[in-house]
Amino acid sequence: MMLQQETQDLTAYLVADEVIDHQHPELRALAAELATPEAAFHHVRDQVWHSADAGAYSGAFRASAVLAARNAICHGKSHLLAALLRAQGVPTGLCYQRLEDGEGGFVLHGLNAVHLDGRWARLDARGNCEGVDAQYDLERERLAWPVRPELGERDYPGVFAVPPAPLLQALARAVPGRAGYGHLPSELPVTGG
Repeated sequence: MMLQQETQDLTAYLVADEVIDHQHPELRALAAELATPEAAFHHVRDQVWHSADAGAYSGAFRASAVLAARNAICHGKSHLLAALLRAQGVPTGLCYQRLEDGEGGFVLHGLNAVHLDGRWARLDARGNCEGVDAQYDLERERLAWPVRPELGERDYPGVFAVPPAPLLQALARAVPGRAGYGHLPSELPVTGG
C-alpha cells in the first residue's frame, strides 16, 4: 500500500504535543536507554500490555500516561511508540485500519509508520498474543492483522502527524475500567485514497 503523508513537512512527524509528549523526562530517558527504533518497538510491544490482554482498560492514551500505566489499547501504544521514536529523532506518524470486531461491527485499530531509509514503513506494537504475531520489519509488513476487504475491512493510507480529532475526543472521554471500547469511532472519515 502506498502511504500518504498528512503533511509534506517531515518535521511535523518529530513534534512533541499534548498526546505525543516526548519532551517528558521519563520518555526521553527511556528513548535514550533503548537507543534504536527496533528496541523501542519491542519495548512497547512486549512491556506495555494491551488492555484486552490485561483484562482491564487503563484509559491511558497520552504517551507519558501509557508509559506510567504500562497498559493501553492500540491507540495509546501507538502514541507511546511515536513519542519514543520521535525522541530518538525518527519521524513517526500514526496510521489506522478499520477491522471487523467479531460481533458484526468494526473497530478502528491504531498503529505507526516510521520514516527510515528514505521511506515510510508501518509497524504495529499492539502486542502479540494467540493469533497475533506483529514483528519489527521495515521491508515486509508484519502487522497484528492483515485487512480482509471482503469483510469490509480497510487500511487507511494516511500517515497522521497527530491523532484525528474525533478519535482524540473519544479517547479523552474514556473512563477506565473493565471495558471502554464502545465509545471509539469505528472508522475515519475518508479524505482521499
